[in-house]
Amino acid sequence: MTIRQLPDTLINQIAAGEVVERPASVVKELVENALDAGARRIDIDLEDGGIRLIRIRDDGGGIDPAELPLAVQRHATSKIASIDDLEAVATLGFRGEALPSVASVSRFRLTSRRNGNEHGALLQVEGGKVGEVVPHAHPPGTTVEVRDLFYNVPARRKFLRAERTELSHIEDWLRTLALARPDVELRVAHNGKASRRWKGEAQLQEGSMLSDVRLHEALGEDFTRSALRVDHAGAGMRLHGWIAQPTYNRASADQQYLYVNGRSVRDRNVSHAIRQAYADVLFHGRHPAYVLFLELDPRGVDVNVHPAKHEVRFRESRLVHDFVYRTLHAALAETRAGGAATAMQPMQAPHAWSMPAPQQSSIGLRVADAPSAYAALYAPRDGGSFADAAESPATVAAMPMPDDAPGGMPPLGFAVAQLHGIYILAENADGLVVVDMHAAHERIGYEKLKAAHDGAGLRTQPLLVPSSLAVSEREADVAEREAGTLARLGFEVQRSGPQSLLLRSVPALLAHGDVEALLRDVLTDLREHGTTRRVAETRDELLSTMACHGAVRANRRLTLHEMNALLREMEATERSGQCNHGRPTWTRFGLAEMDRWFLRGR
Repeated sequence: MTIRQLPDTLINQIAAGEVVERPASVVKELVENALDAGARRIDIDLEDGGIRLIRIRDDGGGIDPAELPLAVQRHATSKIASIDDLEAVATLGFRGEALPSVASVSRFRLTSRRNGNEHGALLQVEGGKVGEVVPHAHPPGTTVEVRDLFYNVPARRKFLRAERTELSHIEDWLRTLALARPDVELRVAHNGKASRRWKGEAQLQEGSMLSDVRLHEALGEDFTRSALRVDHAGAGMRLHGWIAQPTYNRASADQQYLYVNGRSVRDRNVSHAIRQAYADVLFHGRHPAYVLFLELDPRGVDVNVHPAKHEVRFRESRLVHDFVYRTLHAALAETRAGGAATAMQPMQAPHAWSMPAPQQSSIGLRVADAPSAYAALYAPRDGGSFADAAESPATVAAMPMPDDAPGGMPPLGFAVAQLHGIYILAENADGLVVVDMHAAHERIGYEKLKAAHDGAGLRTQPLLVPSSLAVSEREADVAEREAGTLARLGFEVQRSGPQSLLLRSVPALLAHGDVEALLRDVLTDLREHGTTRRVAETRDELLSTMACHGAVRANRRLTLHEMNALLREMEATERSGQCNHGRPTWTRFGLAEMDRWFLRGR
């Protein structure tokens, strides 16, 4: 078979298969070019979901007439000039492929006027055939017009969906952009009718591009009401944005927005860290919602991974994973029962309610006696066992229901009754609070057991007879390379052959479980993500079971003092808004809501 040089038009059409997937891809590339040119207003006109027409007009810096032919040539760009620029690229576009790829599969018009020029210029491209540059009236900025997408590639055009479907893909991407660039005004029209306007905001928080208005417009009131503001910097990185409280969760990952240095991306490493941060508070099968911006040195992230630029690769992936996990884990730890979502405020420690003078002895509720096997793992400390520390809540105070409690009403208020031996009814400043007493007590006991275990440190148990484990060569390589990490997790592992390991010690608390399967999972995590929480998660599952068995059961009648004591424990316990399985532990009904039930005030 003869080797031949492909013509430029065919090369561009091949490239278009990677860059231009559908009309939404065209809108993305053209709008990103407008943003790189400094645009503050972008008008988007569409017909037939972008299939018949896509017109993008901006007020950016414009293109000089002499450079218009270069703009539609492959690998011609103003954004990078050397390998150093590529390694530290800060613009959304840089490859110089978008315009020639789009122009090769459409009827293409590029009109632009640079600021300071007397008039603009027009360049037309028909199916990859470049015309002449001619003078053309145009305001400062650029207009790109794409007609009849894939008219000369019938096979690709057949794969396009219905008008409504293609339009929805465009709207989804514009929502993603609107969250990241609230300073830019976006106007969208479809089939001659204005369909959406995102107003640009001139005044934003200092040092931040976050916009509460855009958040509400893009994701709705429910997300905004439950959102927690996150802003943390460390290790040369900064993570800021919003995360939804665990009570606001989704059946799919449709409200997950991640930006790296302002670029919307999908990254398995960061997504895994976020899932782990939510693992202890999210109900099984549900997905968290978030809008997060990760900022780091551009040299620490490679954006030249995929032609569509929606994937990145971190040079320090383990560090990034750990940073994201720890930041969100700490933020979610402050979601105590009774606390309101700080959607519009930076994340901070919750305000401690000042208790009046104690008037009651310690709560009668106790996390049930921990199994003796658990207590035997730890040596006594200060004359007592960790089991004792885990099972005995701190002495708390409660008082009769006063009309005006000194120091203010606590977040969960004061108990007034027990309903069907399951729920605690309490009155607070806003209205009625309903608490699932078993779920709440389960979380309290769980957090105490975790604190006791963490305070004791990890214990290892040597195996009487070392266990031989058959693994793949890749797993054996990982075990040999990460021997120090495995030792810190409680595994003493020695490579005994190309595809075999010798297991000598295991974590003491998990010695009676399937440690070989656990070790395989740990090796998989280390290979894929560079880090793992498998041991901690397995430990937490065991402690969660213990706390569940020890929690107060349904139909256990509690006194008002015991109920108030449980409420105070909830207010002081991390993550007490959800039980160990992710179910909510409490809810509240405001007076205004209850007034509507009974038509009061009408």
